[in-house]
Amino acid sequence: MVSSKKEVSSEFLPFLRVYKDGSVERFLDSPYVPPALEDPATGVSSKDITISPDISARIYLPKPPTTTQKLPILAYFHGGAFCIESAFSFLSQRYINTLASQAKVLVVSVEYRLAPENPIPTAYEDSWAALQWIASHSSNDQNYKKEPWLLNHADFNRVFVGGDSSGANIAHNLSLRASRESLQGGMSIHGVLLSHPYFLSSKPISLEPSSDDDVDKNLLYKAWEFAYPNAPGGFDNPLINPFSNDAPSLSSLQCSRLLVCVAEKDELRERGVRYFNAIKKSGWKGKVELFEVEGEDHCFQIFDIERGNAKIMFKRLASFLSTPLN
Repeated sequence: MVSSKKEVSSEFLPFLRVYKDGSVERFLDSPYVPPALEDPATGVSSKDITISPDISARIYLPKPPTTTQKLPILAYFHGGAFCIESAFSFLSQRYINTLASQAKVLVVSVEYRLAPENPIPTAYEDSWAALQWIASHSSNDQNYKKEPWLLNHADFNRVFVGGDSSGANIAHNLSLRASRESLQGGMSIHGVLLSHPYFLSSKPISLEPSSDDDVDKNLLYKAWEFAYPNAPGGFDNPLINPFSNDAPSLSSLQCSRLLVCVAEKDELRERGVRYFNAIKKSGWKGKVELFEVEGEDHCFQIFDIERGNAKIMFKRLASFLSTPLN
């Protein structure tokens, strides 16, 4: 008798399971929610847009104080170890509604393709394509379909890229790439927001595992191996290790302002602090700030937006995104 149960090909628990027929079962994704006009809690409106056959996004528009005021733009990249979560999930929707409302910023939350179906570097390429699409609205390029919310409400002199965890990693790499490759219309990145950034190396530090055996069991390391099998350089690939010998100089970041957020109990805290210190010593000409929340863990503010420390963090993020140009 033939069993109807599908055969497992590989697993990355507790996140997902891959079957031999190519299907993937994800366990920790939060539910899909539709966009909404004037969210009752925040007043933020959202809608879904198609950037290309492979890339989409959810765009968020807060109520501007005046009909003529242009708003800063945040190209946002969600976390999830490159393999789970979505720009269209409940957690993402609630988080971005709150941030857009408090910062008065227009947000484009990018739905990049996930591993293992689309291994790295797909997430980076999709995110770069989405950023180029945003930039196309600052030019007369007719090769891109234009989005009215961006045309009517966006201030292309105040463009931010940011994200949480693996999304922060993406934002870091986009800001480096923007220094090497031009964005449409000559658009430049004004600020970068890195919340609990996901960086690694072959040499663990601080709270990270201290032996090869521990590394094999650690989810931080397993996630990178799962998302990018046979990555050149492994954990010292410049995409995941900004201090590797092959990594671009941190002094080349294309932005004038940078905010690095860390949490006291986060296993990635020390890497975030090390990144902040390295930026200061790199010769980079912008202003870098470090914001730490005590007593909290990785991306705590996404999972419970009502807790006291989350409200403090939202206030800090909103301040960074809404500060006028000098």
